[in-house]
Formats: sequence, C-alpha cells, structure tokens
Amino acid sequence: MKIALMDSGIGLLAAAAAMRRLRPDADLLLSCDPEGMPWGPRTPADLTGRALGVARAAAEHRPDALVVACNTASVHSLPALRAELEPAIPVIGTVPAIKPAAASGGRVAIWATPATTGSPYQRGLIEEFAAGAHVTEVPCPGLADAVERGNEDAVVRAVAAAAALTPADVTDVVLGCTHYELVEAPIRAALAERTGGSGFVFYGSAEAVAVQALRRIGARPEPDLPRTGGLTVLLGGQQGPLPAAALGYAEGRLLAEGAPLAH
Repeated sequence: MKIALMDSGIGLLAAAAAMRRLRPDADLLLSCDPEGMPWGPRTPADLTGRALGVARAAAEHRPDALVVACNTASVHSLPALRAELEPAIPVIGTVPAIKPAAASGGRVAIWATPATTGSPYQRGLIEEFAAGAHVTEVPCPGLADAVERGNEDAVVRAVAAAAALTPADVTDVVLGCTHYELVEAPIRAALAERTGGSGFVFYGSAEAVAVQALRRIGARPEPDLPRTGGLTVLLGGQQGPLPAAALGYAEGRLLAEGAPLAH
C-alpha cells in the first residue's frame, strides 16, 4: 500500500503521522513545493497550477491514494486535481472539523489563516454545519509561516495574538489549517492561560483524513501491524530528505525514525 500526501510545505506532517500510526505497513510519499510556498497568498489559478505540479510528481510514483493535506489547496484546487487524477488515484481533500465541533453544543472558535477566515468557503461550512451554534472565526496571521520555519518564538507570538482574539468562554477549538495541528500544545497553553482552564476540546482533521483515505481504497486501520512502510519525500518533484524544520515536531520525528527510504 502506498499513500501520497501533498502540501506546499510541512503542513502535511500531521496527516502523514496519523497514517503512519493507523497503517505502519504503508509506504508514505510526501510531495511538497518548497519553491512555491506558501500557497495561501496566491491566486486560486496560480495555487491550482502549483498544486497540480505537486500532485503530478506524486502520481508518477503510482500511489493508491493522494491526500491533499492543505485546507487552502482543498478549497481551490480539489476539483482540478480530481478531474486529472481520478478514478485512477482517489483524491482526498482536507476540510476543517466544524461539523463535529458544532455538534458538541458549546462555544466554538475556528482558528484559520487570514485568507480563510471570513471566506465564502468557511462561511459556507459554518452555515451548513454550525447554523445556530456560537461560532467565532479567529484569524491567525503569521502562524502557519512560523510553524513552517520551525521558529518557536514566532509561533509563541502568533499563538498569543490569536488567543487574545478568542473569546474567554470558548469550549471547542477547530484547527482550520493543517500546520496548526503541529503546535497544538502551545495553542492549548495559551488558551488555558486566557480562559483560566483547560477543559476545551480541540478538533483537527489529520486522523479523519487518514481514515477516509484508507476507506477510499478499501482498507482499514490496523495499527498493530509491523512497521514496514517506507518513506519517500519529493521536494519540487525531486527526491530529498525531510526538511530540517520537520524534525522539530513530534510528527516529523515519528515519520523519520527507522523509516527506510522507499525508491
């Protein structure tokens, strides 16, 4: 089994690590676009062009499925990616976990990039899945870039700024950018300081996306299988190592530890 994941940078680590935990036997292919990142500020047409290039590089390795582990690319590029690759390669997008968060009946904060916050896409998800719920959209300028660079000080500053915009009575937090799942601990700490407690629930998308990818290819989670899966990293279509910043996160270290390079 070979599962490909794509993003402009290391935002795909959370979903890749979830897949590694669920299927230790799966070969993982990570396809990134270091020269084109970040994708967020690009026009939809430009972003789609970059995403197609990254997806085509992954498709050359004949994966069983391709996970678009990027919220922005899923918003703008999923139809084009599916039109080109399916049905030969199932393409699975990433959607913020607004529906399960709203179902809790609490007060929901959606942390997302400035481009996504207030966008018709996110507002549509809120109207569809969280109508009547108490929802606050929280823009997080600079957070994804800080995570990508592995800059802990910048992460702390960006998290503190977003926490200050988050209502003190929030109960549920949706992480609406794949990068944010890599820094859940500092986000949790900042919100605990602001709210005076730690009883809130976080909603990411990594595990749900991994499970959906397995479902699309007729497989299921088998976390107790031997860890025999390899790891291939494509940087602009060329095979290379995991970016150094990836090793600063538990998810990146999980992927790197004992994983033979697959050719």
